[in-house]
Amino acid sequence: MSVLAQGTGGNPALNIGIFAAFVAITLVIVFRASRSTRSAADYYAAGRAFTGPQNGIAISGDYLSAASFLGIAGAIAVNGYDGFLYSIGFLVAWLVALLLVAELLRNTGKYTMADVLSFRMRQRPVRTAAAISTLAVSFFYLLAQMAGAGGLVALLLNVKDKTGQAVVIAVVGVVMIAYVLIGGMRGTTWVQIVKAVLLIAGAAVMTLWVLGKYGMNFSHLLDGAIRRSGSVGDKVLAPGLQYGKTETTKLDFVSLAIALVLGTAGLPHVLMRFYTVPSAREARRSVVWAIVVIGLFYLFTLVLGYGSAALVGPDTIKKAPGAANSAAPLLAQALGGTLLLGFVSAVAFATILAVVAGLTITASASFAHDVYANVIRGGAADDKAAEVRVARWTAVVIGILAIIGGIFANGQNIAFLVALAFAVAASANLPTILYSLFWKRFNTSGALWSIYGGLFSCVVLIVFSPVVSGKPIDRATGKSPSMLQGVDFHWFPLDNPGLVSIPLSFLLGFVGTVLARDRAAEEKYPEMEVRALTGAHAEKAVAH
Repeated sequence: MSVLAQGTGGNPALNIGIFAAFVAITLVIVFRASRSTRSAADYYAAGRAFTGPQNGIAISGDYLSAASFLGIAGAIAVNGYDGFLYSIGFLVAWLVALLLVAELLRNTGKYTMADVLSFRMRQRPVRTAAAISTLAVSFFYLLAQMAGAGGLVALLLNVKDKTGQAVVIAVVGVVMIAYVLIGGMRGTTWVQIVKAVLLIAGAAVMTLWVLGKYGMNFSHLLDGAIRRSGSVGDKVLAPGLQYGKTETTKLDFVSLAIALVLGTAGLPHVLMRFYTVPSAREARRSVVWAIVVIGLFYLFTLVLGYGSAALVGPDTIKKAPGAANSAAPLLAQALGGTLLLGFVSAVAFATILAVVAGLTITASASFAHDVYANVIRGGAADDKAAEVRVARWTAVVIGILAIIGGIFANGQNIAFLVALAFAVAASANLPTILYSLFWKRFNTSGALWSIYGGLFSCVVLIVFSPVVSGKPIDRATGKSPSMLQGVDFHWFPLDNPGLVSIPLSFLLGFVGTVLARDRAAEEKYPEMEVRALTGAHAEKAVAH
């Protein structure tokens, strides 16, 4: 068994040193970026000054969280083919974003998703609903990342006590707040770019290293994974190791796949990135670049996952601190010892740091722009002072709440929190966005029914699902995989509610629209359609 599997993270001082170097370099970048942050457009949308390739790399940095880097490699190492289905789902989701959302959203909005949803609706109720949905998705995503920081500490730095992990969660939160307060979207974008380059470079080095051990022959690598997988054998290459055992698990996989594929196009921190480019053409290029970078990374995860299975072994991975999440660090140590492990540790921390910074600025922008400026002040807030000041204070509050929530959620089921964020985005946000862009009759009532109905149904179904309570005790660990131990109040059979909550949200949007016909919303649709298809208004706004 490796040193890491026994509970030590190689050289904690080296890991912290590399991470501190990343923080120092990126803080310098953020300080330089802050010099040109003077208005709301600078703070929220980076002055719309980034090119398509730059923004595409930043989007990939936003999207590739610790769950992708650590979680998917571990899922493939332990569950083989079924684990790789996560990679496929995350990647295919970008086609939905490219074909249905990216260009149209960029053309009709200004800073946030609510700009699009409220364009032809009654401003206050729709902006409030959109802000609540955005804050819900962002908070649960933040919670997962912050809790992931605590787990990463236990795995990589050998900090086993909860107090030490809480301190590291707080440090991550404080640095995240600093990024957002100082640099706004411009600084955060550069942090995302640096982090994405590091992540791709680290994954590429490990991929080539693994393949080199097998003569650059992927088939030989798969043979090694089969031999090391023990009684599982060649089942690691076939579907059904994790899903497909029962009809319920088959439905659960379909539900999860729907949530992942549709949720990406409704994630507010991803949607907000489309506003950082100067034109619709650059928005399309952003998504194309994001697909290339993300697709390349997920191909790397295939090699990293099966490489972990072949060189470390599923049994060793399951017994390590962090279980499946330890696959990539264990592989790094097996390949390059302490130095490569230190680099991977720093990249993992940087990944969490960059993602939470992007989520924080999205949540703060939604509250300041949608709730404060357009609901509380009725659009009368000073664009260059009051609104940005509220956004910065909101970032501090959200950062503090994320730190507290991350400390309490440390050790909980992080996958549940990430799945909830995707499910909420797919249930509450995407149906409303698509109806707003493509259905002339869609109105305020339909938007409110869709957002609140999708949000409420999604949360309720997950609370009463086996993820929270009721799963049988695992013989290997002596604990139930559910979040709550020793209780069972679940009545919904699936782990992910997407199969029910997403169609329900579409249905509620339709019913709410039909029951309350709104001529004003229909009359403004031609103007919205022209803006969405031509981008004329958006180009004019950039010029000014």
